[in-house]
Amino acid sequence: MKKWFMIFTLIILIVISTKIYFDTNDFIVNKVQYQSDKIPEGNEFTVLQISDLHNKSFEKNNEKLINTAENLSPDIIVITGDLIDRSTDDFTNVFSFIKKIVTINKEIYFVTGNHEWENANTEDFLEGLRERNVKILSNQSTQITAENVTFSLSGIDDASTNHEDITGAFQNVDQDLYTILLSHTPSVTEKYEDIPADLILSGHTHGGQVRLPFIGALVAPDQGFLPKFDKGTFKIGQDQYLYIDSGLGTSVAPIRFLNKSQLSLIKITGSSG
Repeated sequence: MKKWFMIFTLIILIVISTKIYFDTNDFIVNKVQYQSDKIPEGNEFTVLQISDLHNKSFEKNNEKLINTAENLSPDIIVITGDLIDRSTDDFTNVFSFIKKIVTINKEIYFVTGNHEWENANTEDFLEGLRERNVKILSNQSTQITAENVTFSLSGIDDASTNHEDITGAFQNVDQDLYTILLSHTPSVTEKYEDIPADLILSGHTHGGQVRLPFIGALVAPDQGFLPKFDKGTFKIGQDQYLYIDSGLGTSVAPIRFLNKSQLSLIKITGSSG
């Protein structure tokens, strides 16, 4: 009996270890869709969201990640913070990734996460992104036209480290246009009321990083144990949604479990109201 128990335990450990390895070192594309009567019926545009890479590489020099982004052919790519880790002191890997991804899509937008602000070389890193033609939305907004649809894109610096300026981010935004807010942390929705965005794209939580059946995420930054906002779509107002991407990398512990690394392809379509 003891022998069979040991064999069974070993099998379980192998299965769990294998699952952890693939959840951590491989990724999926999560596809989500939203509708709005601010967009003419029959029109649409796509946004590829990359979040919480934490300086990680998927296969050699992130080739698989780059190829996946290219094959998805999004209208724009947004990076919602923590592209690096607070301890990253060599930006060669992440700058290589950025150089390649800019070649497949010129419309790359970035907002800072807490790890950018907690890194000792924040300004050097941000300047490196600018030099590589990444558009940093630092408490500001822009208008984008894609697939005959014009929409507003606003971005705030990381709110979990108190670098955000909501008022500045939405200054001069046309509220008749569909508006997306990039905010690294989803807690911005609890920090501020009546955020004038139709869709808020966040990361930060890693989806809990480790999840359990029937329980979900165990812990998330800013929220503690059993977080309410872990990953996926949350309706936060009339025709207003928060989407949390669980991200690609890891922090604290280099593992994911029942929570595969991912990037998100978000399609916004028009509706008749």
